[in-house]
Amino acid sequence: MTAPREVTYTDELLADRTVHRRYSDGRQEWRSREPSGLVAWRDDGERTGTDEALGNRIVKRTYGDGRVVYGRDVGYGRTLWRDGVVTINRSSFGGRVGAILAAVAGGALLGAMVAPPDFLSDTEEEELRRQAQEHSASSSSGGGGDGGGGDGYHDWDDDNDGDSDGDGDFG
Repeated sequence: MTAPREVTYTDELLADRTVHRRYSDGRQEWRSREPSGLVAWRDDGERTGTDEALGNRIVKRTYGDGRVVYGRDVGYGRTLWRDGVVTINRSSFGGRVGAILAAVAGGALLGAMVAPPDFLSDTEEEELRRQAQEHSASSSSGGGGDGGGGDGYHDWDDDNDGDSDGDGDFG
């Protein structure tokens, strides 16, 4: 896999509890949590879709036209997408720490990232959801996990699988 293209972003929590995301490549998104747990988004290019944390740090981005791209939360505010982009959350503590670590490690952090899947069947997606739900239930009953949070967006911690770095970056 060639080196991914880095795109940073910052999130602003708005008064109506939605998030305005600004990307370093000029794009903007407006994001809101649906009752189902999905994150619905629309961007300034008139595209729409949803993001879903499937579990095991896999994120599914479904575009309004039906296209699907998978990403993997690789920690420190970074999500590696199958389309060759790594998004980096600059509004979180983890994203800033990740930038420092990447500078110190000379890019080794990027080299250690495991690519997300090209494709998942409905059965595979459902199994990831089930595993995440089980893990979340055991974490909330004292079974471990750090609970995420800490960056002001804790209720946007989409990972919620107990091994979250607390960034709530989700894409």
